[in-house]
Amino acid sequence: MATSTTSTLPESRTEPDGSAVIRVLSYNIRSMRDDREALARVIGACEPDLVLVQEAPRFFRWRKHAAWLAARSGLVTLGGGATASGPMLLCSLRVTVERTQDVLLPRTPGLHQRGFATAVVRIGGVRLGVLSCHLSLQREERHAQGGMLLERLKEMDVPHAVAGGDLNERPDGRTFRRLAGELQDCWAVKPWGGEYTSTPDRPHQRIDALFATPGIEVLGCGVPLGLPDADLRAATDHLPVLAALRVPAS
Repeated sequence: MATSTTSTLPESRTEPDGSAVIRVLSYNIRSMRDDREALARVIGACEPDLVLVQEAPRFFRWRKHAAWLAARSGLVTLGGGATASGPMLLCSLRVTVERTQDVLLPRTPGLHQRGFATAVVRIGGVRLGVLSCHLSLQREERHAQGGMLLERLKEMDVPHAVAGGDLNERPDGRTFRRLAGELQDCWAVKPWGGEYTSTPDRPHQRIDALFATPGIEVLGCGVPLGLPDADLRAATDHLPVLAALRVPAS
């Protein structure tokens, strides 16, 4: 496992040919039930253009909590939250929003409602689809949701897309392998930082991931290791996944 800080990952920029280098962060924030200030510091330190959140606040005054986190992290809310049953999207002011859509997935009786937070955005000369997910704990429902994720990306009708979230499954699992069979598993393509996302006190498994469609160049992806351990442990019960991607001009 290579050591690094967020400064060793390529910074966001727009290239002369219109392509864009972007930073994408995926993070399960456990409904902001932990240290909110530590959470905002972690997100802000990663300097993301897009944040794919899981377990966003969903109940009383959830929009206010989401807006607080975005503002405290130097971002704005893009979509999702309670209306997507947990997944949410944040973005920097570098991002122009074309459209957003929150998708509720079919629910198995007795299990939690799941959903996708999706958007189509423009960054520089790039048009990009974005999807945040938190897949089921139940194996068969999770596998079906993996298929729905792939279908949703196709239905967005964009030249390039990124998707990510808490998969509740390790890379050798059936659903994880299904996604990695059609998309680029960014950590596997260009490892950077740390691999394991769960748990902050004892990282031992990779159940959170970022994926990119073919044609996007992965410049590095992993858990940023240069952030204060105290903040990472206090912020939530997952570690963040940060990727730098070069997306061709549309």
